[in-house]
Amino acid sequence: MEKGTSFGLYHLCVLLTMLMAICPCSHGNWMWLGVTSFGVPEKLGCSNLPLSSRQKEMCKKKPYLLSSIREGARLGIQECKNQFKHERWNCSISPNIYSSSPSFSLSFISSSLASANSVFGYELSSGTKETAFISAVTAAGLVHSLTRSCSTGNMTECSCDTSLQNGGSPSEGWHWGGCSDDLQYGMWFSRKFLDAPYKNSTLYESDVLSVMQLHNNEAGRQAVSKLMTVDCRCHGVSGSCAVKTCWKSMSSFEKIGSYLKDKYENSIQIADKIKRKVRRKEKNYRKVPIRKEDLIYTNKSPNYCVEDRKMGISGTHGRECNRTSEGPDSCNKLFVLFPWMTEFRAMGFLRQTQYWTM
Repeated sequence: MEKGTSFGLYHLCVLLTMLMAICPCSHGNWMWLGVTSFGVPEKLGCSNLPLSSRQKEMCKKKPYLLSSIREGARLGIQECKNQFKHERWNCSISPNIYSSSPSFSLSFISSSLASANSVFGYELSSGTKETAFISAVTAAGLVHSLTRSCSTGNMTECSCDTSLQNGGSPSEGWHWGGCSDDLQYGMWFSRKFLDAPYKNSTLYESDVLSVMQLHNNEAGRQAVSKLMTVDCRCHGVSGSCAVKTCWKSMSSFEKIGSYLKDKYENSIQIADKIKRKVRRKEKNYRKVPIRKEDLIYTNKSPNYCVEDRKMGISGTHGRECNRTSEGPDSCNKLFVLFPWMTEFRAMGFLRQTQYWTM
C-alpha cells in the first residue's frame, strides 16, 4: 500500500481491533463519540468503538441508538465548555482528539484511540468538582438527547408520554394534550449505559471514585427531570383562551447546564473512605443529608493556572481576562499578574504574554 493511501473499512476495523487490544484506552470512554471527527462511528461498528465491554454489548443490541448517544455526549461537552469558558478550568478538550482528515492513516487511528480515554485529561479521574460536573452534564446530555429522539418519533421503542392523556382540569379550562416529553426511556437507558462500567466492578461499593461517579451521573439525570416545564396553547374565539392544551417539555440544555453549574459551585466534599454510605468530609456536617441532586467530590481541585502536561492541565497561558471585571473572567481570578508580565489591549482587556505566578 502506498504512503498516504486511505484504508478501506475492512482494514480500518482490523487495525482498530488490534490497537484497542494493546493501547490503554481499551476500557474506553463514550465521551469520545461527542468530540472526535474520526469518521462516522456507525460505520466502525460497536465492537471497534472506545466503549466498555458492557457498553459495547448494549450498543450491539441497540445500534440505532448510537447517533443519540453521540449527540448526548456532544451536548454535555459543549455545555461544559459554555459554562466554564471564562474560568481557569475552561473544560478544555485534549487537542489530540480532533482531526478533520478524511483518510484513516495508521498514525491518526493510533493517536485518536490513545486519547479516547482522556477526552478531558486529568479531570476524568481526579475526583474533583470538575469531575463531578463532567459526569453530571454528560449524563444529562444523554437523557436529553434520547428523550428528544423519542418525542420526534425517531425511535420505535419510545415516543411521547402517553400517561398524561385524558388528564387535566376541565373546570380550570385546560387538559393534557400534544406530545409531552417522556423521560422514562432516556433515564432508563442512561442508567444502564453510563452506570454499567462502575456497577460491574466487584469493588464499586468501596471505591469512592466509582460511588462518586454513580451519584453524579444520577444528579445530572435528576436535573433534567427537575427542570421539566409545562407549555400550553390557547384555543377559543379570537384568542380568548377558553380552553388550553398543555404538555410537558424539557428545559433548554443551556438552562440545565446553568442549574448544574450552580450545583458545582455548591458541591459537597465527601470522605475518601466509604463505610455504610457516602458521608460528608466535614465531621460537623455529617448529619446533614446529601441529596441525590447534589454534586459530590472527594479531592480538592488544582489551581489550573500553570500548565501540567502529565496531568493534562493546559494552564491559563494566552487566555484573555477582563481587568474591569470582578467575576471569574477577572485578571485576578484567572491568573495572578505582575505589571511587567502583561500587555494591555484595547477595550479594557489584556492578554498574558509570557509568565505568571501562583
